[in-house]
Amino acid sequence: METSFTPLLSLGGGLLIGLAAVLSMAFLGRIMGATGILAGFLAPSDLSDWSWRAAMIAGMVSGPLVVTLFTGTAPDIAVPVTTPMLLIGGFLVGIGVTFGGGCTSGHGVCGMARVSPRSIVATAIFMIACFATVYVVRHMVGL
Repeated sequence: METSFTPLLSLGGGLLIGLAAVLSMAFLGRIMGATGILAGFLAPSDLSDWSWRAAMIAGMVSGPLVVTLFTGTAPDIAVPVTTPMLLIGGFLVGIGVTFGGGCTSGHGVCGMARVSPRSIVATAIFMIACFATVYVVRHMVGL
């Protein structure tokens, strides 16, 4: 599988994610972890809690539409795996998020920025598991 090298787009995306994480902490006092945002959206404690989570999810989902409006071209969104593999992957990520006490955005972006030892260990484990999975799937299984 060929991948694209897009350093400027990647830098822009990283800056926006970092800005959103800082604003979330500054204005809401909340860690911007995608899994926690979704979990609180599905089971909110009150309306104000649900509102900011709904706005954050709407922002995440509407990204391709914003790109299309600004560039005139829809981004190429491809999922290079079969539906069963996507479901299995989602299930495994859900297990990892549960046992890891959060996801890569919460630990990797926010936790590491706060120099949280727990987040540093969790992010290292996420990355090792990711590297191993990609190696096995691409070079041993051949998908």
